[in-house]
Amino acid sequence: MHEDPPAPVRTAPGPPPASASAPPPGPPPGHSATTIERGSFCLARCTCGWSGPARRSRDRARTDAAEHLATP
Repeated sequence: MHEDPPAPVRTAPGPPPASASAPPPGPPPGHSATTIERGSFCLARCTCGWSGPARRSRDRARTDAAEHLATP
């Protein structure tokens, strides 16, 4: 007995999956946050004029900067 193989399923072309070599979204235009040390304190500052609170923890200042960049 001979059977024909099942026909391939056709799908409409769509957008590529999010993981298909798309770069992660960057900071909004006009924003570039950095950390600055002043004595024993560290603070985050952005090119838009925003400045975070002075922190003793560098890691917390970096988190402040990342949170600022993530907000629209």
